[in-house]
Amino acid sequence: MSNKSKVEEMEDEPTKGQTEASTELNDEIIEANNSNEHGENFSEEDKLREDLAKEKEKFLRLFAEFENYKRRTSKERMDLFKTAGQEIMLALLPIMDDFDRALKELSKSEDKEMFKGVELISNKFKETLKNKGLEEVEVAAGDVFDAEVHDAITQIPAPDKKMKGKIIDVVEKGFKLGDRIIRHPKVVVGN
Repeated sequence: MSNKSKVEEMEDEPTKGQTEASTELNDEIIEANNSNEHGENFSEEDKLREDLAKEKEKFLRLFAEFENYKRRTSKERMDLFKTAGQEIMLALLPIMDDFDRALKELSKSEDKEMFKGVELISNKFKETLKNKGLEEVEVAAGDVFDAEVHDAITQIPAPDKKMKGKIIDVVEKGFKLGDRIIRHPKVVVGN
């Protein structure tokens, strides 16, 4: 057998892992090489292949850009929904604070029925906000001050050495929506 016939036999059988498309492409390349050996001019065919490769590359780049655009707009839309909810929650927080102050004052009065009524409304309001993702940031006197979480409005001399660098009093509650703090708790820190 000549070398040429061995090569032709190997060309007919696809190798392991080789796809049908790559086999066809190999066949075309071999055919082009064989025809070039015969002296035929295939510059136009080569030009067409080159143009096809360029168009495929353009298509792939355009497809990748479109996928990035879809991902980016989807993320922006999700952020928009989160911030829209955040703005509403921030607007409702002062109302919750007013409910707390009203309950504190009504607990001092003699009219227990009014206190119960306002307390029911307040609890329903808080429960509704909680169902929408609002959570109170837990902070109490004696906790260690963390600048990432707490907002120190003032520092006072610590009543004892153990309270130095710790929270003395909580002036305003803090809240978070999901994992993000939307209002930091305002605290007094001992120094």
